[in-house]
Amino acid sequence: MNTPEQVPDKGESDAARRRLLLAWYDRYRRALPWRALPGEAADPYRVWLSETMLQQTRAAAVIPYFLSFVARWPTVGDLAAAPLDDVLHAWQGLGYYARARNLHRTARIVAGDHAGAFPADEAALRALPGIGPYTAAAIAAIAFDRPACPVDGNVERVMARLHGVDEPLPAAKRRLAALAAALAPRRRPGDFAQAVMELGATLCTPRKPGCGRCPLARRCAARLSGAPERLPRRAPKPDRPLRRGVAFWAQRADGALLLRRRPENGLLGGMMELPTTPWRARPWTAAAAIRAAPFPAPWRALPGVVRHGFTHFELELGLMAARAGDAAAGIGDVGSVGGVWCPLDRLGDYALPSLMVKAIRHARAEAAP
Repeated sequence: MNTPEQVPDKGESDAARRRLLLAWYDRYRRALPWRALPGEAADPYRVWLSETMLQQTRAAAVIPYFLSFVARWPTVGDLAAAPLDDVLHAWQGLGYYARARNLHRTARIVAGDHAGAFPADEAALRALPGIGPYTAAAIAAIAFDRPACPVDGNVERVMARLHGVDEPLPAAKRRLAALAAALAPRRRPGDFAQAVMELGATLCTPRKPGCGRCPLARRCAARLSGAPERLPRRAPKPDRPLRRGVAFWAQRADGALLLRRRPENGLLGGMMELPTTPWRARPWTAAAAIRAAPFPAPWRALPGVVRHGFTHFELELGLMAARAGDAAAGIGDVGSVGGVWCPLDRLGDYALPSLMVKAIRHARAEAAP
């Protein structure tokens, strides 16, 4: 708890904090490809695209993807007209592929039902696929200068430290959002929203915050406590359960590899994969796994497993390999198992999630004669 001499000056008004933060932002804001220049109106398409990409992804990783997307699809109408496979392929490597599917769905809705113009109202934005409360508030504030208050992890960290909120996340989320909303101005709400996020991303970082350069340092309870990194506190995360599966490395005589499309709904929806068993808690025996194989063959287990972490569970994926016999190889596009035969030098043509990139790399090393 703060001692009396550590408590920030309560006489400092929110208006003073806003002025300091906006002045800092005007001077030190980063030049980001989706950010409008000072005095320019923001493009709602670019704001929406960047905010979707930035969910659970750092700006440095997003920049090349964003530039590639806007070069290929400069408007929401262009993105709406693109095949989903192309969008998923362009998204490959960003992860959380539901974002890409929702991106494509929203582009089609905006192009078809809204004449290519994004709605400015938060409620209307939230009705679009993949746009939750944070993204809707960010678009409303940044693209339309509406008095909205987007709250992401950066904003939560700034508010927790500024006000000395000791309650751990996620329980503190509502209080931190209320503190952010109380500080948000009616003038320049878009710049202010970006300023708070910018402060969290560049100075008020989780480790080694740059308090000496922070415009709000004199008013920050966490800095005055002498231990700014202690906040925000977080409740311990539960251990992620372990699931297990088996993937099948199936090749024709010409070396082409069998790939299968995952269902549109669900984890990695619409992406291409090696055919796999379901993923479950208990281990797979070879006999049980073979019953889930894409076709009958003398399947052999490959050494080792591929490990991959998802948000809510860990996965261990074993691999089994076989050559397709005449019956399986003659199916053509393997309609009965929903797959395609892909030459190994054409794997880059398909949208493969990082899990399958790992599995293919492992299998190529272990299945070599």
